[in-house]
Amino acid sequence: MRNLKAFIFAAIFAAALSIISGCGAAQPAGQTNKTSSTSNSGDTGSANGGKNQIVVNIGIQQSIWPILAAKEKGWFEEEFGKVGAKVNWVEFQSGPSYFEAIASDRLDFGRVGNIPVLAGQAADVSFKEIATASMGEKGDVILVPKDSPIKTIQDLKGKQIAVSKASSAYGLLYKALEFGGLKPSDVKIIQLQPDEAQPAFETGKVDAWAIWEPFQSIQVLKNGARTLANGAAVNSFSPGFQIVRTKFAEEHPELVVLYLKVTEKATRWQKEHLEEAIELYANLRKQDKETMRRVLENSEPSNVPITADVIKAQQETAALLESVGGLKGKLDTSKVVDNRYIEKALQEFKAAK
Repeated sequence: MRNLKAFIFAAIFAAALSIISGCGAAQPAGQTNKTSSTSNSGDTGSANGGKNQIVVNIGIQQSIWPILAAKEKGWFEEEFGKVGAKVNWVEFQSGPSYFEAIASDRLDFGRVGNIPVLAGQAADVSFKEIATASMGEKGDVILVPKDSPIKTIQDLKGKQIAVSKASSAYGLLYKALEFGGLKPSDVKIIQLQPDEAQPAFETGKVDAWAIWEPFQSIQVLKNGARTLANGAAVNSFSPGFQIVRTKFAEEHPELVVLYLKVTEKATRWQKEHLEEAIELYANLRKQDKETMRRVLENSEPSNVPITADVIKAQQETAALLESVGGLKGKLDTSKVVDNRYIEKALQEFKAAK
């Protein structure tokens, strides 16, 4: 059943977001999205004494966010264990894969960027945005090699640009092209996941790379790559979101609140213990502290309700993608927003302090 759901989702997803197969994009043969096999939490018992233990599937990427500190310190396991639930971590290369897993009931929670949630909504995946996780002005960039003749966005015309399909960096790329007076068809978009894009960029097989942290800081500090554009430079607002599988939220609303309370704990810890966080992340990702410091400077986390301004920014991004043929159908981005859980989580967190 899960394989059937995943197959159906893949077909809908491709139809919903034409940038996956069109608009000048190309994808190498054999590319796959890497996910782990997980238990279906919807088939398990309740959090308060059910016969079967609930398995809570939480997604995580290589990105540096407070959830990584919470994972390392065992905070989710500790808090979910108190109510009889078990945490299962699911690793992903990029945001779009989260929605494939949600569609096949293999993922319950995750943090993703703005374009993946638009793609997921367009594909009619059953999920909710439950908090704003970042505001996103510096995290996504377009990089060029240090000796590249490309100096402006207009210089990208006719060039090959690597980017992960339907990722937040995709949104930045489209916004940057519009800002520079170019159309998607003016460039050649090469769809590569980060582990494939990095060697392609470093060996000159692509001319530019649209990517997020920590990859951008690694390239800038280690290899002298230049930032051609970021969100602030091209007036691109790309918030990140905490998401939940709708059925899971309906069955276990108390666990959604608990997830956000642990997220709040981790977010505050990172802000209040910056040097310790830098050292922790540097050790985990086998990078130096200077790199991690730059990553955190470009990736300010938050854990707050989704405001009208954020919804408006998402609506404008959806309209941009629709206008260039990058998104099939019109979306009402407010339809996937549910602030009930974050509002309750923050109230309970403050009361417990």
